[in-house]
Amino acid sequence: MSDTSAYLLRLPRSIKAAVEKMAKSEGTSMNQFVATAVAEKLAVLGTAAYFAERRSRADLAAFKRILKRKGGAAPGEGNERA
Repeated sequence: MSDTSAYLLRLPRSIKAAVEKMAKSEGTSMNQFVATAVAEKLAVLGTAAYFAERRSRADLAAFKRILKRKGGAAPGEGNERA
């Protein structure tokens, strides 16, 4: 049994033509191209939400204190700043 569902998608003619051309040049079907594009967009939005949530929990005062502290070992060979 397939784990897919159908969805009627209405596209402006110009976008549909561009998708058909790009899918053909990539050697995929239009359906696969659109499915991949949607998956990529979902990944981008999910990543942005993840970092926004992490940023909301950040303690910037603690971060600045860590950056200002003294000490630590010098960078090892090959890890120096260029």
